Amino acid sequence: MQLINGKPNFKQTLMITIQKATEKDYPTIVRIGNISVEEAHRESCSAEDMRTYLDAHYNDEAIKKELNNPDNTYQIIYYKNEPVGFSKIVLNAEHPNIQQKNATKLDRIYLLSEYHNLKLGLELLQFNINFCKNNNQCGIWLFTWVGNEKAVNFYLKTGFTIIGSHQFKVSETHYNLNHQMYLDLISNVSE
Repeated sequence: MQLINGKPNFKQTLMITIQKATEKDYPTIVRIGNISVEEAHRESCSAEDMRTYLDAHYNDEAIKKELNNPDNTYQIIYYKNEPVGFSKIVLNAEHPNIQQKNATKLDRIYLLSEYHNLKLGLELLQFNINFCKNNNQCGIWLFTWVGNEKAVNFYLKTGFTIIGSHQFKVSETHYNLNHQMYLDLISNVSE
């Protein structure tokens, strides 16, 4: 929650809602995903590779399938009743770099760039942290492109640490080096 003179900004809080996405929300996720993924990663590969990735992963059928998968939990963040971002988590997502079995993968979190200065990404991340804690998860892990310094710094400031790396497949001919990051929810007591 944003503070003004050390007090909660209730006016802004009243303008923010976060709701679990259902299949009917697929057009919203497709639209926001195509815009925000391209903005965040346009410098990481050619326009052709980016279009290949978006066409494969942010089309109507792909997102409907993801929304219908019970392992996935999508949330949409609204500002002034307009959808401006989304997240996707997978509870109990094992990875060889993480010893705990009850750790969540933060698979996606995207926000339209014109809303970045309102700290809505932080609101959505904190919502997911609380959701994970309420579901007895011990931590959250994610991959983020090393060249997206804004995202890397955001995660570092919110308590994530870099624990490894990963080659993320963008297209058949292009991979991006990603940091694997982890947030320990057991020792992280900030709410």
